[in-house]
Amino acid sequence: MAMEVTQVLLNAQSADGTVRKNAEESLKQFQDQNLPSFLLSLSGELANDDKPRDSRKLAGLILKNALDAKEQRTKFELVQRWLSLETAVKTQIKACLLQTLLSPVHEARSTSSQVIAKVAGIELPHKQWPEVISALLSNIHQVPVHVKQASLETLGYLCEEVSPDVLDQDNVNNILTAVVQGMSSSEGNADVRLAAVRALYNALAFAEANFTNDLERDYIMRVVCEATLSPDVRVRQAAFECLVSIASTYYEKLVPYIENIFNITAKAIKEDEEPVALQAVEFWSSICDEEIDILEEYGGDLSVNSGIPCFNFIKQALPALVPMLLETLLKQEEDQDQDEGAWNLAMAGGTCLGLVARTVGDDIVGLVMPFIQENITKPDWRRREAATYAFGSILEGPSPDQLMPVVNVALTFMLTALTNDPNNHVKDTTGWTLGRMFEFLHCSIMETPIINESNCQQIIAVLLQSMRDSPNVAEKACGALYFLAQGYEDVSSSSPLTPFFQDIVQSLLTASHREDAGESRLRTAAYESLNEVVRSSTTETSSMVLQLVPVIMTELHQTLEGQMVSLDDMEKQNETQGLLCGCLQVIIQKLGSTEATKHAFMQYADQIMGLFLRVFGCRNATVHEEAMLATGALAYATGADFAKYMSELYKYLEMGLQNFEEYQVCAITVGVVGDICRALEDKILPYCDGIMTQLLKDLSSNELHRSVKPPIFSCFGDIALAIGENFEKYLIYAMPMLQSAAELCARTSGADEEMVEYTNLLRNGILEAYSGIFQGFKNSPKTQLLIPYAPHIVQFLDSMYMEKDMDDVVMKTAIGVLGDLADTLGTNAGALIQQSRSSAEFLNDCLSSDDNLIKESAEWAKLAINRAISV
Repeated sequence: MAMEVTQVLLNAQSADGTVRKNAEESLKQFQDQNLPSFLLSLSGELANDDKPRDSRKLAGLILKNALDAKEQRTKFELVQRWLSLETAVKTQIKACLLQTLLSPVHEARSTSSQVIAKVAGIELPHKQWPEVISALLSNIHQVPVHVKQASLETLGYLCEEVSPDVLDQDNVNNILTAVVQGMSSSEGNADVRLAAVRALYNALAFAEANFTNDLERDYIMRVVCEATLSPDVRVRQAAFECLVSIASTYYEKLVPYIENIFNITAKAIKEDEEPVALQAVEFWSSICDEEIDILEEYGGDLSVNSGIPCFNFIKQALPALVPMLLETLLKQEEDQDQDEGAWNLAMAGGTCLGLVARTVGDDIVGLVMPFIQENITKPDWRRREAATYAFGSILEGPSPDQLMPVVNVALTFMLTALTNDPNNHVKDTTGWTLGRMFEFLHCSIMETPIINESNCQQIIAVLLQSMRDSPNVAEKACGALYFLAQGYEDVSSSSPLTPFFQDIVQSLLTASHREDAGESRLRTAAYESLNEVVRSSTTETSSMVLQLVPVIMTELHQTLEGQMVSLDDMEKQNETQGLLCGCLQVIIQKLGSTEATKHAFMQYADQIMGLFLRVFGCRNATVHEEAMLATGALAYATGADFAKYMSELYKYLEMGLQNFEEYQVCAITVGVVGDICRALEDKILPYCDGIMTQLLKDLSSNELHRSVKPPIFSCFGDIALAIGENFEKYLIYAMPMLQSAAELCARTSGADEEMVEYTNLLRNGILEAYSGIFQGFKNSPKTQLLIPYAPHIVQFLDSMYMEKDMDDVVMKTAIGVLGDLADTLGTNAGALIQQSRSSAEFLNDCLSSDDNLIKESAEWAKLAINRAISV
């Protein structure tokens, strides 16, 4: 086989399907029968300059895929497989890979660069192959330019694969020195310079120590800024990408350079090619992101002594930055509103302008208004659209007081433009701007509302008329209506939308039925708006919401009966089914929220459940999610009567709980099991063995995405609460699971933000399980079964308190569990709580919390603890 590998690799790329299939099977067979020989053959093929380019490229690609995978479990298995290979085999493969970097064939070098980085990513953390870095660095001094380029490219990929704590500072310094030298203007070869700039982009995360040294930082910044002026557009773009990354990674180090960077970015935005100009705008968007985060985290506490480095770069640059961004808005593309994936300088400039408004607030209004006033009525559509876009972009950030006078005048103008402007692009942006007005400046508690009795009818008439416009404009009208309705969510008795409810619903349904509703997300936007209109409706329109039920049911029934001819038909059917299930969920929640409407709605419950069961039979993940959520809402609304559906529904719950691949379906199913437990209480008992078995399997699996595990623990609590002391037979399985998970997440020191966030989700799930179990066993003669677990639970609460990184949700649940422990176990818990290292301190912290929910839980817990101690 080794002799034939070249031909097999070429056959695997054949246009002839049979030849291709046979070759793929041969390669798989070779891999399964003798993996070391297979990998050696591929690395030999890649390194051999006498072999065809296509066979070499595929050999490298298969090698790369033998080392890495997107799915975490597969990736782990591939890493273990590589590490278990004989050292001699790995050494030979690595030698071939490094040899390939000397090849004159670009594709072979580039593929080898990626494979070397994958191998390094596996071996360096295990203290293996440390010589790879010195080998690459010595290559950089080789005479052939292509070897230098390939070695720099490899260093870049290596930095992307390896985490910063794996390389010691000497290695980091050597890599940065080589990379920065390769970037300098004295490097005559553009490909080498480009590889170096891209390598620096990936190496920035390693450069923390270097950025704290003034001389080293100055040198790096000077070389990056010089690279933004390279004659090669690729180098300029990559250099600005480095500046964007530096803006977010080393914001606090930018003071000495910001003026120079402003001049460089301004020149690029005005004069350079679009890919470069886009990155120059992105630099200022990144600065905004940093300053918004600082301002949100510390609020007004940004005194000189606060030690928080907010340098107000945006505020200082405002007089020059805003006019520059406003100019970019005039660089639109003719058809950008038709293309969902469009991104150009005008869009980047508008996005940045919006971030600037959020960063500086009121200060932006006076700088933008003259541009709007000057251009909003110009004959050139570009100027009208730019002015409208500018206005929409600054509506989030400045205070309502600052914006209201302008908005009140602009509203009438925008409504006219939405129907009368001859240009589709202007209408599209006008619809978006109206949506932003309603999103940020319209709610039922505004002192001077922008929507009142005198203009409400006109607003709705214009939006409904625009739903008949081209799909992109109609979609924006639906979006504006969504925010218009959302502003009335808090209105309890009478809503200004009530007189128009029927017309609004009909127009949205008509929009969803349009032949072109698949374009510009129109169908989705129409249903999202319909859902919001239902959600924010009042009792005045309950009868009309009820009339909507058979309409939506009929539509869902039709999608189940329809004949699918093509893949497009199937996609449309799946999308429509998902939207209709989502709509039914909102209607069920609305009508189920009061006894009167719930009673009227119940006539449809059997038919609706029948439809959901048919949808589950279609086996489409997205639709499955929506139907499952709607089923949970139906369970909540119908209560104990939901039991009659369980015999048919159970198999689909089981399927959902087993769906590791589409883990969102699994997570939603877990949540719905909780909803059903709350609805059925002890009537869920006949199904608990199957459900608990599957949940325990899920927790034991390495295949299931970790985000599903916290809701599974919460579900234990829901089940225990529903079946009470009948949970006894599951304790011996559930409690050890909870204990080992608690040990895993008690200590988080040194974890990153994402890990701390996940740990808090996991803690909350565990605590909700304990809470449900204790409350379920309360007043039962079997409470003594819980006593052996109490010391561990108190210890878990202690260790969490000591870590000082609980979020408010966990804090509330944790103090609740302390109360549940005392409430259920009485004196058996009293002594434990008194001996605890931190229970008294934790309770006092919660009693003095600013969060009312935490305070209420703590007051209840205090009473329960006092009872347990005083008995």
